[in-house]
Amino acid sequence: MTLFFRRLVRRPLTLFGLVLVGLHLLVALVAPWITPYDPLKLLDAPLEPPTEAYWLGTDELGRDFFSRLLLGGQISIIAAACAGLIAAIGGGLLGLASAYHRGLFDDVVSRLVEMKLSIPSILLVSLFVTGFGQSLAVLVLTMGLIYMMGVIRTSRAMGLVILEQGYVKAAQLRGESSFAIILREMLPNILDLLTVEFALRTSSALLLVSALSFLGLGVSPPTPDWGLMIQSGLQSIRSEPWLVLAPSLCISSLVIGINFATEGVAGLLGLEAARGATGK
Repeated sequence: MTLFFRRLVRRPLTLFGLVLVGLHLLVALVAPWITPYDPLKLLDAPLEPPTEAYWLGTDELGRDFFSRLLLGGQISIIAAACAGLIAAIGGGLLGLASAYHRGLFDDVVSRLVEMKLSIPSILLVSLFVTGFGQSLAVLVLTMGLIYMMGVIRTSRAMGLVILEQGYVKAAQLRGESSFAIILREMLPNILDLLTVEFALRTSSALLLVSALSFLGLGVSPPTPDWGLMIQSGLQSIRSEPWLVLAPSLCISSLVIGINFATEGVAGLLGLEAARGATGK
């Protein structure tokens, strides 16, 4: 562990990414207590310029924009993290099961993965949200299932390698069930990989949540959300460009931070070759 942190210090971009992610998580955590105004309350005239009272002015309805910006990442981060967790855990277990059982089960799972990877994620999520209702639960579950497919491919490739190890063959000779072998012998050996996959899928889900909110299919108003704020700010982008630039900067800085941190940690854990061989 000490060697890991020493190597981490030598990677400035990784540290920069971790700091960015940490700041975003800290702001999202303490935002309800540091916002100067109620983000849902109509306080003044619409589209007021920045003043001492309203640091970023007011939005199109007269709400404090700075307060809404601080709270705008909460829902997106929670939804993206939950979707990433579903994708990492579900995809990891299914990928290992596919590698272990092979045969018909492996063929069916592989074809489903290939079918999904040929269709844009935003199109699939839009169809599911439209068909099953615009709720946060539907959004999270749909994104988790969709991003699970890439994790299945990666974990399956690692599972094929693990199956050749002596401890797995010893467990088979002891007569342990396939479920026990996958859970006790194989899963612990890909936890590093699944941690990286979780971060990558969370980053992708964050962009997808914001894009869907921008299109009116994600988080519903009046909930503060960066994607919704960008969509609303486009109407006055010429006179009040900060209404678009500020939430855009928040989204991009968080995604950049996650990507820098993930790539650095993946390199330290020796997972670059595995990802390159299996694809995203």
